[in-house]
Amino acid sequence: MNGIHDLGGMTCFGPVAAEPNEPVFHSEWEARVFAINVAAGGVLGSLDYRRHGIERLAPIEYLRSRYYEKWLARVELLAVETGLISALELASGNAGQGVAAPAPTPVEVGAVIARGRPADRRTGRLEPQFAVGDRVRARNLNPDGHTRLPRYVRGCFGVVHAVHGTHVFPDTNAHGKGENPQPLYSVKFAATELWGPAARAQDQLYIDLWEDYLEAAAEAFHG
Repeated sequence: MNGIHDLGGMTCFGPVAAEPNEPVFHSEWEARVFAINVAAGGVLGSLDYRRHGIERLAPIEYLRSRYYEKWLARVELLAVETGLISALELASGNAGQGVAAPAPTPVEVGAVIARGRPADRRTGRLEPQFAVGDRVRARNLNPDGHTRLPRYVRGCFGVVHAVHGTHVFPDTNAHGKGENPQPLYSVKFAATELWGPAARAQDQLYIDLWEDYLEAAAEAFHG
């Protein structure tokens, strides 16, 4: 969706400060929030639904929150929304008498941390419309829901660099409209195509984009 969370390609937010020898977690509470998100992931909905939970944070809250503060706000929102806990339980910090959700085993949690939850599929749209070397354009879409199509590439031309196979489509999966599996591509964009002549001519950006985000360059010229 269009919102403050889509900061890619935007300027005037200051430099990204790299922290030497940065620890995995800066505080114990961050590790706990990470553990809660991984352990509850199976009952809080699909990955795309959970990503959309962060997108629904108020813009000011999103900008002022640290990374794991966003994760905590997301799990609070979705735990109530999915009925895992009640709003009263969240506000009071006291568990009610509801039925506890099944907890994953340490082996299951370790597998998720190591490999994530794969989104590749052998069903759905299996034959890719585009091939490596095809010139394509990212569609100029402005959905009001979840999407993985960055604003700064919409309407821009690129070249298919690789075909990753068939994967779950985030735009439908985030809203309970089905996985809609379809081909996923790595598309190469010239920096000058994305940001104009001020960008370095030798720089290129590779972005993974689903088939429904793309159109053939020849069709784009006629449309």
